[in-house]
Amino acid sequence: MATEAGAEGGPRGWRAATRAALYGPDGFYRGPEGPAGHFRTSVHASPLFAGAVARLLCRVDEALGRPAVLDFVDMAAGRGELAAGVLTALPAGVAARTRVYAVELAGRPAGLDRRIEWRAEPPERTAGLLFANEWLDNVPLEVAETDAEGVPRLVLVRDDGTELLGPPVAGPEAEWLARWWPLAGGRPAADGAEAADREAEDGQATGGEVTGGEAVAGATSGPGLRAEIGLPRDLAWASAVGTLARGLAVAVDYAHTAGTRPPFGTLTGFRKGRGTAPVPDGSCDITAHVALDACAAACPLPGARLLRQRAALRALGLTGSRPPLTLASTDPAGYVRALAAASQAAELVAPGGFGDFGWLLQPVGIPDVLADAV
Repeated sequence: MATEAGAEGGPRGWRAATRAALYGPDGFYRGPEGPAGHFRTSVHASPLFAGAVARLLCRVDEALGRPAVLDFVDMAAGRGELAAGVLTALPAGVAARTRVYAVELAGRPAGLDRRIEWRAEPPERTAGLLFANEWLDNVPLEVAETDAEGVPRLVLVRDDGTELLGPPVAGPEAEWLARWWPLAGGRPAADGAEAADREAEDGQATGGEVTGGEAVAGATSGPGLRAEIGLPRDLAWASAVGTLARGLAVAVDYAHTAGTRPPFGTLTGFRKGRGTAPVPDGSCDITAHVALDACAAACPLPGARLLRQRAALRALGLTGSRPPLTLASTDPAGYVRALAAASQAAELVAPGGFGDFGWLLQPVGIPDVLADAV
């Protein structure tokens, strides 16, 4: 639990501290090893993920009427792994019409396919697919914690990770907190089968349009409850979607929705493949789960939908099913290759892992190209 402010030093809000630690001149994401040096995403787990995204881009291409120029925008591109993988997996005819943009603050990596344009900001007025894999979880935000009287206060942090309670949450951040992650009163957080059943009923994680209705509290009142105030992520997502003239925007992240907010927050760190305390000194990643329902409601366009990754990838051809044993006798080498691919696909759709990630779909001027994903 954070302690009362007043000690010497220069504590600041988690948003400013995270921004400096991740994206400052010597920040974590400026390092030469890139994100892959510290943690695995679906992109790093298997090239099958890039293949599925390429098939999604082809669906968008069809919905757009096969334009002369098709855009693919990879937000938070890391070292360009997804952008390069999608280009490789596209049919030759589609690849020839595709402009690929990798959006990343770090410098362009050596040896990247010259067809990929490297940018610090997404291009404007694109027509195609904007894909943000594990971007929003690294958009810095403030953290709130209730004090002894149950009042939500901003959490301040020093560079060594020591926390202090700051002023009460106020203004737009207080409004966001009250609507999307109340820390006083309300029903307890659901867990297990009850949470899964509620999400299925609400259409928030297993298909169905997001309406942006009122949220419910994630925990009962009391001191020490925490929440991450997702307003900067809502604004970042709405801005990214706004760069699309027509097409589909997709955000993929580990997420929670109203009614299943964790009572003590999710802020954590990663260093060299291991979870660690979130210390804002540039030595580790700092991340927190995303309130994807709030992001969806922040965009003024209709048709937003939340899915689990396993549903989205299965609709795009990844099931994780083992190949038939008869193939082992007729084509042993083919069977081994198919078995390896099935193992990789199974990891991408596995419950308790990548398969539980949330996909936020926001069509812009086109029909829902993943209507078969439920």
